[in-house]
Amino acid sequence: MPAKPAPIKKSAKKAAPKEEKPAEPVPEAAPAEAAPIEAPAEAAVAETAPAAEAPAPEAAPAEAAPVEEPPKAPTATPAAVSTSAPQNLSVDDVNETSVTLKWRSPENIGSGLDGYTVEYCKEGSSEWVLANKELITSNRFVISGLTAGDLLNIRVVAVNAGGRSEPVALAQPVTVREIMDRPKIRLPRALRSRCVKHVGEQINLVIPFIGKPKPVISWTKDGQPLDTKKVNIRNSDKDSILFIRKSEREDSGSYEMTMKVDSFEDKADLIIQIVDLPGPPASVKLVDSWGFNAALEWTAPKDNGNTEITGYTIQKADKKTEEWFTVLEHFHMLNATVSDLVMGNTFTFRVFAENKVGRSETAAVTKNAAHIQKTGIVYKPLEYKEHDFSEAPKFTAPLSDRAATVGYTTKLLCAVRGSPKFSC
Repeated sequence: MPAKPAPIKKSAKKAAPKEEKPAEPVPEAAPAEAAPIEAPAEAAVAETAPAAEAPAPEAAPAEAAPVEEPPKAPTATPAAVSTSAPQNLSVDDVNETSVTLKWRSPENIGSGLDGYTVEYCKEGSSEWVLANKELITSNRFVISGLTAGDLLNIRVVAVNAGGRSEPVALAQPVTVREIMDRPKIRLPRALRSRCVKHVGEQINLVIPFIGKPKPVISWTKDGQPLDTKKVNIRNSDKDSILFIRKSEREDSGSYEMTMKVDSFEDKADLIIQIVDLPGPPASVKLVDSWGFNAALEWTAPKDNGNTEITGYTIQKADKKTEEWFTVLEHFHMLNATVSDLVMGNTFTFRVFAENKVGRSETAAVTKNAAHIQKTGIVYKPLEYKEHDFSEAPKFTAPLSDRAATVGYTTKLLCAVRGSPKFSC
């Protein structure tokens, strides 16, 4: 068997000089073209050695060696392609000993995806620590066994046959600590409009909230810090309490509560209104009086008690008794007519202001009094012209003759009429 290949090689060398031109392109041809080039070479060998008996048929298996050269082509197949970086890396949870991460799969997995590696590095250090000893296929991972207070940079890398992808890292370092809840103030419904209290009442407002770790809480009134001598603030892990032992009008205003947890904050506004009794109307006057009526006018009070004026109360008093009686209550206008006054009496009037707290302690009193005269009783005599009784004197009874005796008194009588009075 070994003796047979030897003459085949020699015949191949002899065939080469006969066909030098086709022999030259053999080394220049690509491996894939080797098979078609050697096929005509075999035919040339068969034509050049027709006299060979045994070697000719056995040359075919010997030529199988060059035919096997095409399997070397795999060295030219494309190399494995690595995957792209994972997407949307974020922190799902944090506590004092661990950090939970989540991410999305790479957009392009290349030649496949074998898994992920999670690495972390302490802030200020350049040494990256591998968190998982073996590749993980889940898109969520918990880095455990951490030390509270550490500030960690974290990244995730996708791995496949092509190697490691570009890492995806968190935008900000993560602090290993208790789970953080964003601050949220839960303002009670009763305080969402305003809190109204009377002067002297105690104020005790409880404002619940959530937030971890314990938030920093601050209060302001009308944009200025609170006066701690008047207002006390007590904070706990769940609520903040605003306490005023004895409220005054000056405690009214807009209060703002601010709570912060790291860079997060929440605010709540509440209005406290301290109300009091109003002052009396600024003035009141008697405009007119007629028959059994009197008309009054007044002006609104200068002090409304820090709340809206809801009405007025009008009273009257007779100068004979000086007792006050209510005529009108909860009257909304600034003028009124008082009727059904007693004939022949003199009245004075006063007006109180009202608000939601009550009636003013003092009233505005009219300076003038209304005198109600009696009608139809005063007698007025008729006027008549005096009659003229003038008349000329006239004897109505003339003198008559009389006989008289010497020594006795004798009278002569007559009657005379005339006007005015005359003398004889």
